[in-house]
Amino acid sequence: MRIILFFSVVLATVLSIESADAAKTTQKNVLFIAIDDLRAQLNCYGDDLVISPNIDQLAKEGTLFERAYCQQTVCNPSRASLMTGMRPDTLRVYDLPTHFREIRPDAVTLPQSMMQAGYHARCVGKIFHNWRQDNYKGDPTSWSIPSVLHYGTHGQDLPKVEGDIPPDFSSPLSKTECRDVPDNAYYDGQVAEAAIKALHEIKKQDKPFFFAVGFWKPHLPFNPPKKYWDLYDPEKIPVPANTSYPKDVPEIALTKYRIDDNKEILDSEDLRELQHGHLASISYMDAQIGRVLDELETLDMKKNTIIVLWSDHGLHIGEHGLYSKTTVFDLDARVPFIITTPDHQGGQRTDALVELLDIYPTLMELTGVKGPNALEGTSLVPLLEDPSLPGAPAAMTQTPRPNYPRGTTPEVMGYSIRTDGFRYTEWRDHKSGSVIARELYDHANDSEEMVNALSASQYKEVLPELAKLLQEKISSAHPPENQ
Repeated sequence: MRIILFFSVVLATVLSIESADAAKTTQKNVLFIAIDDLRAQLNCYGDDLVISPNIDQLAKEGTLFERAYCQQTVCNPSRASLMTGMRPDTLRVYDLPTHFREIRPDAVTLPQSMMQAGYHARCVGKIFHNWRQDNYKGDPTSWSIPSVLHYGTHGQDLPKVEGDIPPDFSSPLSKTECRDVPDNAYYDGQVAEAAIKALHEIKKQDKPFFFAVGFWKPHLPFNPPKKYWDLYDPEKIPVPANTSYPKDVPEIALTKYRIDDNKEILDSEDLRELQHGHLASISYMDAQIGRVLDELETLDMKKNTIIVLWSDHGLHIGEHGLYSKTTVFDLDARVPFIITTPDHQGGQRTDALVELLDIYPTLMELTGVKGPNALEGTSLVPLLEDPSLPGAPAAMTQTPRPNYPRGTTPEVMGYSIRTDGFRYTEWRDHKSGSVIARELYDHANDSEEMVNALSASQYKEVLPELAKLLQEKISSAHPPENQ
């Protein structure tokens, strides 16, 4: 009997070890790729002019979300929302300087959840916003070891090379630059190199990993190395046709930012140069992503890795007469978003309406990690399994007006939803909730959002339904008490 008992214990121990080893080898890793200011303008999103082969290939291997929307159209609130799984109104973070931990010190970020489940969490590049306060340095609590290249300002992304820096072309614009320098003269080339080095170190870890890599381009300035400018023929680059404000648009919906410090009004050649620099910046960023993805495969780490690629918000480059973000038009609110997993079919596309807020719960389900109860998004795993399923009835994006002191409540908040057929926006007094102005764009007839059709009689019946959907989205936030 004792012999039988002994062998039973040994067998149980062996099976337990084998089970643990099997779990370890099947536990999914995550490569989490963030991009700054990239609107849904890639070859895989239907823009044939854009040279983006590496992201295009990723789309062929995974699921591309045609209609993904950010929560707020500026870096810090968008990224804080995604990384905590909470809406901006829940976090009460609306500006660039405010750190979410000032208001939600106990928030459990996405990488924190992964670490709590035994993952090694690593960060290279810009994932959280690059706050100016020295004491934050990103969010150290979220990573297993200190972040690398996450901190800086876009204005400081100047070429760094040994010896003399080759002169740029003669440019009338202050936000573009073309120099014949190597890729690592700028942040993104350095991020790619640091990420490749980190992959080699991660491979030696006896843990599953959550590896976040953040790229800075195509954020302004448009200053990629010359070889990426040379990919495009300037004469074939179109100039935006819709360079005037939308008809009947309320003034509060617009921004006053000028993309160039030296010119009040940009002519068609200026716009062409901006578009050229923007396209070149996308191709430069795409090449750096390709280097990281190639190394992941070379190291035989790809087969068990979920890859998520997203942008924090979009950008205007002359369209609507605007030259920045911080609006709730589709160009600012819609973002590229791709997920690849070892367990789901590649080459999929879905028209479902989704939000960046959905990334956190999606990764929790894909990895089997338990996330915090505070998550306000919805897992997208059903869409990975069947892209034809309907998504949410609406996706909401917001932006405050006007600029306001750090940490205070904005006077007015613009709330906007994108539904299957419409974009509906309300500008509300942020304290009383009273509506100051409204907008309605019919995407079936006005995909570029150039006519505010709010007063058109044919939309009277749909307006109450849209207003109800918007209110449901606004009410889904859970702001902290006494805020």
